[in-house]
Amino acid sequence: TFPSDKKVIDSIIPRVKMDENAMIRVVYNEEKSSWEKASNDNWYDYDLGKWANAVTVSSASRIHYLNADEGTVVAMDDIETMWVWVPRYSYTIGSEDGTNYYGKQGIYLTEAPTQALPGEIDIKFISKSEKDTGSAQYKVTDGISNFRTPDAFTFGSDELSGIWVGKFETSSSNPSANYGGGNTTELDTMIKPNVPSWRGIQVANLAEVSRNVTKSNNRYGLSNALDSHAIKNSEWAAVAYLSQSKYGKFGNRDYSGANKEIYQNKSDQYITGCSYGAPSNANTDYGCQYTYDEAILGTGASTTGTIYGVYDMVGGSSEATTGVYAPGEKRYTGKNNTINSGYTGYLYDDTFYSGKDWLADKYYDFYTSTDSNTSCNGKRCYSQIYNETTKWYGNSVVSPSNKNNSAVWIISGGYYASLPPSNVGIFCIGAGSGHATALLSFRLILSAT
Repeated sequence: TFPSDKKVIDSIIPRVKMDENAMIRVVYNEEKSSWEKASNDNWYDYDLGKWANAVTVSSASRIHYLNADEGTVVAMDDIETMWVWVPRYSYTIGSEDGTNYYGKQGIYLTEAPTQALPGEIDIKFISKSEKDTGSAQYKVTDGISNFRTPDAFTFGSDELSGIWVGKFETSSSNPSANYGGGNTTELDTMIKPNVPSWRGIQVANLAEVSRNVTKSNNRYGLSNALDSHAIKNSEWAAVAYLSQSKYGKFGNRDYSGANKEIYQNKSDQYITGCSYGAPSNANTDYGCQYTYDEAILGTGASTTGTIYGVYDMVGGSSEATTGVYAPGEKRYTGKNNTINSGYTGYLYDDTFYSGKDWLADKYYDFYTSTDSNTSCNGKRCYSQIYNETTKWYGNSVVSPSNKNNSAVWIISGGYYASLPPSNVGIFCIGAGSGHATALLSFRLILSAT
């Protein structure tokens, strides 16, 4: 439950942008244990941890659901992708002592925030025409100040009113294939619970299949008003920061103390939506202890602690993001001729590798230094987990490294068996070579341009 004294967000915020000809608004009916078609009136309430959810369905059932009355059950067998709306916001991170910026204690913690148990990130929802450029830090006793709008809401030259985030790790149209999909671009992406995630795919290929979601004549019926792509580190951070606000799991009073951390997915079969029923730990009794729709123990693995959040951001598979080390004019692609992202670029020994062409720059976060204080074009990285939330919940942070150890691509979240526990969490960042591996999946984003 969320505090009862919260006020409903102004009706224009969040301004949800969706493809009305392909996406179905949905809410969860607990009595029926099913998703059903929603109306605008009962669709979402961010004050109550009820983030907006939408689905796409098979082409054979699309017309039926588009024309159906609200309250119509949307069968999981008909659903192909599930999405959660993260509205445009600005954030700022408080310090209780004027030195350590671990968030605000507020009404959600019984003790001062620490790295092990951080506090609230202050969030305000804003319109597309607003953009804050503050330092994103303030001293709590001085009052909230210095808001900043995350990089995730600027996409190339477009300012976004929000982004649609894949509700679960991506799966494929052939989940029985090796690694749930493997290193191919011939399969279609799916986003559903209770299936193996799509692993064993190079960054260049996962970026391509992610773009295919909104290509012409795609299977989902989506138009090019939405731009699909693989998640960037900045977009991952936008979800993480919102989760650590009063609108996310941090503000959910069904959880207290250490349980405010998002629960880990410990499925050794990489099944989407699973929950261990507890935050990351060193226990090795792997499996799918709770499914995504089991109250508290299952939903505690979402970013809201309710069924309306984003899942699999802690454990399951590690997730590749399209954040990469690219100093000067060079773009590094990986370690050697067989362990790399598949893109044209430089290997760890500075030899040139000829692979796939890069997409437009807006589909990547480029890091120009291994020093987190200067890695964003010589400046501090805001809204990207670096600096601001280092070691929150004990999560480790590794900068995209240089060619000396070839770990040039950002990896987020950690996988089901990541040890020590510091290597798994929503604020955990690792680095890798971008190559196809059984441990690495990915997540989809729709930018509402």
